[in-house]
Amino acid sequence: MSVNQADTVVVGAGIVGLAHALAAARRGERVVVFERDDFAVGASIRNFGMIWAVGQERGAIYERALRSREIWLEVAAKTGLWAEQSGSLHLAHHPDEVAVLEEFVDSTPAARDRGVAMVTAREALESSRVTRPEGLLGAMWSPTELNVDPRRAIPALAEHLVSEYGVELRFGTTVRAVDLPTVSTTAGEWRAGRVFVCSGNDFATLYPDVYADSGLVRCKLQMMRTGVQPGGRALGPMLCGGLTLLHYAAFHGLAAREPLAARMAEELPFHREHGIHVLLSQTADGRLTIGDSHAYGMTHDPFEDEGINEAVLEYLGTFADLPDARVTERWTGYYPSLRDGRTELVVSPDPGVTVVNGVGGAGMTLAFGLAEENIGG
Repeated sequence: MSVNQADTVVVGAGIVGLAHALAAARRGERVVVFERDDFAVGASIRNFGMIWAVGQERGAIYERALRSREIWLEVAAKTGLWAEQSGSLHLAHHPDEVAVLEEFVDSTPAARDRGVAMVTAREALESSRVTRPEGLLGAMWSPTELNVDPRRAIPALAEHLVSEYGVELRFGTTVRAVDLPTVSTTAGEWRAGRVFVCSGNDFATLYPDVYADSGLVRCKLQMMRTGVQPGGRALGPMLCGGLTLLHYAAFHGLAAREPLAARMAEELPFHREHGIHVLLSQTADGRLTIGDSHAYGMTHDPFEDEGINEAVLEYLGTFADLPDARVTERWTGYYPSLRDGRTELVVSPDPGVTVVNGVGGAGMTLAFGLAEENIGG
């Protein structure tokens, strides 16, 4: 009787799991990926499609994001998936926002070396036709941000793994237990040398004690999407405003951030209470993705709060004027998050088994680089 065998088993076919499968397959390993759902439905397709290096923690995490960007471009070149090197603009409409951005540029030579710079209001308006000119004081331009369409990119990446590297993808298959060299699934048993558990929001099926002790919680977010913009108009750089400076780790520790946070708490208490900061990106077919909010806990109610959606759109209107702002889709997303400042959870509960989780809202940005680090050279 033949036995199913693999060098590496990956549990979970979201971006983190697929990234680990790619890193292992590139080493010439025989890889099988198990995914309990019939197709991708989780956080990896419910996001902006932003490969957002500039917002990541300065230092090693920023470099990891840039490495992930390189791999996205390599995959895009081989598969033809849409990957727009659009860059980003952090728009500043208040002096305290300018101060944060200027401090970031002045204190982050790694970003400056990659072209991150302050630009005038006029320059920002020339590069972004949807930016509101009223009250615009300036902006920070970053050329490193990459825009992909997650609903197309994740299936394209999965197909690339199969066609280019012979990775076996087993959708609709749950891994019930791991006792190496045996991996027990709903489609039979496999023998494997090592296992990477990249199960995302599923904290219960495998190694629940690891998750119970990890500090991971679930983040619930609300997002929206418009229809195709008139004439197929391209967005240009992905956009954000001052609230984003309070969200991303790249700006933590900057002295100018404290006055900004104090003003935002006074002027936008609802936004701060619900973890709202507003980003704008585009899909391959020209629709615009808008969001988002952040609520943290192990269990969330399943309902959307329309007041949050209205607050997101209201804030978007302070820095962007869309050709057609009519919303055609609304959804909630859930992803695991570490609230103590760690970027990811990587633990080995048993020999040969690595649990990888908690990449938070930056999975699209960090997963490829993280996977290379975990798989090894």
